[in-house]
Amino acid sequence: MSINRKQEIIKAATKSFSSFGYKATTMNQVAKMANVGKGTIYTFFKNKEELFDDIIMTLISDMENKALEAISSEKPFKDNLHDALYKMLEFRLEHQLTLKLFEEDKNFGTPIVQNGMKKLESAILTFIKEKIEKAIDKNEIKPCDSEITAFILLKLYIALIVDWEKERDPLTKEDISDLFELYIINGLAL
Repeated sequence: MSINRKQEIIKAATKSFSSFGYKATTMNQVAKMANVGKGTIYTFFKNKEELFDDIIMTLISDMENKALEAISSEKPFKDNLHDALYKMLEFRLEHQLTLKLFEEDKNFGTPIVQNGMKKLESAILTFIKEKIEKAIDKNEIKPCDSEITAFILLKLYIALIVDWEKERDPLTKEDISDLFELYIINGLAL
């Protein structure tokens, strides 16, 4: 019974954070939405920050699972990397909670939200870095600094998926794959 209550609290809090943001969400709102007493929340979570952190960790896990679903041992590294990156960023952009948190971070700079967004980005970078290191070990790609390469790959994808669309028509997944191959895999040199 208590696990169900905890899940209901998490579900209600996620809905509240998605609708109102972190700053505007209160434990009273979460309790009302979860149909539990406010004290019940505190049997599972010390405070709103701990509840939020639990939700962020679940979000990261869900996003990583989406990326892993995109990876196939039958595809080359570059295709797997592209598909996994695309899935992770697609997940971030389609998930209502991340959209609200991006907005709150940008508009208010709420420290706990900034920390949550850093955890999210750090998880993505770690995921990419690990895939790069495995590819190096398998001689699928040249040796490189996996941390810097992961950072460059993520920022390139964000630029092509998010920033590009602010002023221009969106690029297709195929367009992004072609640009990724041109700039990262093949390079510009003749």
